[in-house]
Amino acid sequence: MKLLFLLCLLVGSSLVQAQTVKNNAIVIGRVDSVTSVVLKEKRTLWVYVPASATDPTYLKQRYPVVYLLDGDAWFTTTTGVLQKLSEFPNSVCPEMIVVGIPNTNRTRDLTPSTSTTDTDVLPAAVLKTAGGGEHFTAFLEKELIPYIDAHYPTTTHRTLIGHSFGGLLVLNTLVHHPDLFENYVAIDPSLFWDQEKLLKQAHEALEQPRFAGRALFVASANNTGLDSVRVLRDVSVGGALTRSQWKLRDELARNRRNGLRSAYKYYSTDTHNTVPLLATYDALHFLFSAYALLPAATSDLFNPASKADQAALLEAHYRQVSAQAGHVVLPPESAVNALAYYLLSQPGKAARSLALFQLNVRNYPTSFNVHDSLGDYYQSQGQPALAIASYSKALQLKEFPETRQKLTKLQAKK
Repeated sequence: MKLLFLLCLLVGSSLVQAQTVKNNAIVIGRVDSVTSVVLKEKRTLWVYVPASATDPTYLKQRYPVVYLLDGDAWFTTTTGVLQKLSEFPNSVCPEMIVVGIPNTNRTRDLTPSTSTTDTDVLPAAVLKTAGGGEHFTAFLEKELIPYIDAHYPTTTHRTLIGHSFGGLLVLNTLVHHPDLFENYVAIDPSLFWDQEKLLKQAHEALEQPRFAGRALFVASANNTGLDSVRVLRDVSVGGALTRSQWKLRDELARNRRNGLRSAYKYYSTDTHNTVPLLATYDALHFLFSAYALLPAATSDLFNPASKADQAALLEAHYRQVSAQAGHVVLPPESAVNALAYYLLSQPGKAARSLALFQLNVRNYPTSFNVHDSLGDYYQSQGQPALAIASYSKALQLKEFPETRQKLTKLQAKK
């Protein structure tokens, strides 16, 4: 369908936002639920699905999924960052579904072991409920993930994000269930828990070559207001959380051959409760480091005077993205379509435009839109027979009034 590329650049964000306004309410996602046999309770879910999932113009997509612990606390932050960073042409990561998991008993679900020594963190009565992390992980694996896959347009590529106790569970899942997710984000994780029991388990686990195709981002905040070196050397100033995290940093540095791609970042000016925003932003950059186009390549795409072959540039870039992802990632149909129309409007760029329309046809052969758009190209170039063939193919895939009108008008001229 014909789109004005420059308009997309100028108001693309507004178009996305407009799709989330319903009855004068700004709708970010939906509330869902699943009844858990493992946990013996009904669990509420907050679910965000990209707006493109309901766009009837383009072929239906499937999306990677972010599973977000403490989902009610960080849902708007995570979805906002993700939506902005996945917008073409400046996309840092793919569009993704976000499944926020609000808590019912946070200490029970997010701690992997019981503890009798953390009375300075939680009251004794609360400590008694701790240690249900493995049950919660079983809920994720056996109930929640299958439910989401059955009811939403997902791929098999999953990311787990958690903060504080949630970060502790993220690391416990990586250590004991590394195949459950591809990407792990532990934000200021509570590794001090139970006398650093998980750290001791990680010491042995990280020595094993069990983490090929897995990635971990760890964020550490400044929770004492003191120089980090002093905190590491002087236990009298507190800082058990920071010291435990730096021990993990050392473990990651010591085990670089286990297949795990990891990054650790210390946020000297952020505290425990402010770090998740920046950490999520940085984590997405790290996890999908091959995804973003370099500034020079972005300029070549949109500059009509560039000598670059835009279709070849996109194909080469997404081959690199696919190599890092471990599965095929295609240039977005809508973005290629808009770029093709833009170049078609520029003098002397018809051949470059055709290459992009044809790229979309190769990548999305069952989309009515790509054939309709190719028909528009041929019609603009005075090739009615080819335009008729393309419009006819589009209508075989989906009846669409505008396409039918274009085809009828061309056939009447024969």
